[in-house]
Amino acid sequence: MRRTQRLGEAGAPARVPFALATSTVMARTTGGLFAMGGILGTVLSVLMPHDGPGNRLVVAVAAFGAVCFGLGLVVIGDRVRPSTHQILVVFGTILITVAVHQSTSNAAALSLASCYVFVACDSSFFFSWFRAAGQILFAVVCCMTVLMLRPELPWWSGLIPSGVTIAVGCVVGVLARLASDADIDSLTGLLNRRGFDRRLHLEIARATRTGLRPALILFDLDRFKTVNDELGHRSGDAVLQRVADQWQKLLGPTRILARYGGDEFALLVPDMSEQGAISLADQMREAIALGCSAGVTSWQPGESGSFLVSRADVGLYRAKQAGRNRTVLESSRRPPLAVELVEAIARETLEVQYQPIVSLVDDGQTVGVEALVRWQSVTQPSVTTEEVIRVAEENGLIGNLDKFVLYRACRDAHDFQSAVADRRLILNVNVSGLELVEKDYVGRVDEVLRATGWPAAQLVLEVTESVLDVNTPTAITNLTDLRTRGIRIAIDDFGTGYSSLSRLKTLPTDFLKLDGSFITSITSEGEAPPLLEVIALLSTSLGLPVIAEGVENSHQAAVLTALGYSLAQGFYYGKPQSARGLIDSLGTPTSVGT
Repeated sequence: MRRTQRLGEAGAPARVPFALATSTVMARTTGGLFAMGGILGTVLSVLMPHDGPGNRLVVAVAAFGAVCFGLGLVVIGDRVRPSTHQILVVFGTILITVAVHQSTSNAAALSLASCYVFVACDSSFFFSWFRAAGQILFAVVCCMTVLMLRPELPWWSGLIPSGVTIAVGCVVGVLARLASDADIDSLTGLLNRRGFDRRLHLEIARATRTGLRPALILFDLDRFKTVNDELGHRSGDAVLQRVADQWQKLLGPTRILARYGGDEFALLVPDMSEQGAISLADQMREAIALGCSAGVTSWQPGESGSFLVSRADVGLYRAKQAGRNRTVLESSRRPPLAVELVEAIARETLEVQYQPIVSLVDDGQTVGVEALVRWQSVTQPSVTTEEVIRVAEENGLIGNLDKFVLYRACRDAHDFQSAVADRRLILNVNVSGLELVEKDYVGRVDEVLRATGWPAAQLVLEVTESVLDVNTPTAITNLTDLRTRGIRIAIDDFGTGYSSLSRLKTLPTDFLKLDGSFITSITSEGEAPPLLEVIALLSTSLGLPVIAEGVENSHQAAVLTALGYSLAQGFYYGKPQSARGLIDSLGTPTSVGT
């Protein structure tokens, strides 16, 4: 029963225990049974002799009403809540009872009593055993009672139609559960791939009629193979069950969740915008302890279910290639912010600001700068840089954005270098994981360096640790090719990802950028965290200089210097500023902390 309850919460509409019990199927089945019973009742109202009590007109009206009601239910059934079908079955039972009672002959009454079988079929097919038993019991009581009340019929005349109703209900119930189990994942109680694909086709058919726009999200648990390999398959199964439980608590009854295979889950939302689906995917990823990648898309008129799934799968692939634990939209439509960003890149209205990187062993002397993109959106003035990057990645704009920033930074760097002719500045520029896995990425970097004339030896490309941890052959090859050209590589946000320390010896890496969360742990109240000293020793032993990010005060700077850190960056040394502002500051004596 636990599996039934789970599916009722997320994999199917509220209180519906079976994968087959969708609004569409229930409406068409119940409506069809109403119509069939009504047609039979109409025929009998014409043919039955008038040799007993009853009213032929009442039978005809009840039968014709059942036909009209059934056809109407088939047409508008998608809008009927699944829980309402229990009331409809009771209503059908009452209609049959009225028709039997008002039959003008005993033969016609016994014939109409066979329609109680329809009640058993409908109830056993869609309701839980408990609710189906209640509906069948009510039908049997009505059958026995209404036939006993007819003159010249013995009390046992209702035994055969009642017995047949019970027998058919049991057989249909068993078969329905066997059919439903074929659509259910036995481990999590969610729909499996077969059940989800069938539900997807039903929702697309409904969307074609109603104009709804279903959204599809594919999830893949990051590093799930590691869980299985290190902790065993039983622990892996427990993780999958826990994820399914947590997500079902978060989702509403109209959202269709499935275990699509292995550690992959699928979610179909009948009517939601792509941006809403992205927000929902992010909420679901944050609700579980394990990292998770997600691909989002939405249905467009005329598309098949398989095409929709394949597009969402492309988004999921891009999310994993970009470093995992993120959501990527794969859509044929672009949101307003993306449209505005396209125009901003084309018109070069984006701003690139620069933050100094200083040497702790040379009294805070500026030895490099990091290029940071900034953009003031007209439609969404409060949009953050992180959101801009996400929109660019989700809408296929990250390549143009990265190239724009790299070109502008390399061009401005010549002016920075002229301001400090006594030393060679390094230029740090961030690289998107989606770009790093492109086969022609190295060629695009070469093109920018040739166009701007900035030396490859003075360029540092920053890649997040999670991207390197993906260990995609293309990404590693690109990084290796970049280093053969003299370009250096920095692992950004070091310490927040999952790369093993042993891999640092083999990865194409020249710098480590220590995430700012480590620096905030340095306070004047206590000693420096031991982990900072360990990282400093690791840096020395591997020959990888560390750039400490997020330095905000003199105490933090002093502690890092004492621990042996060579490079630092943060508001204490200078906030991100325009190219002109940085040139002015480089042309004046260094004033740390201003």
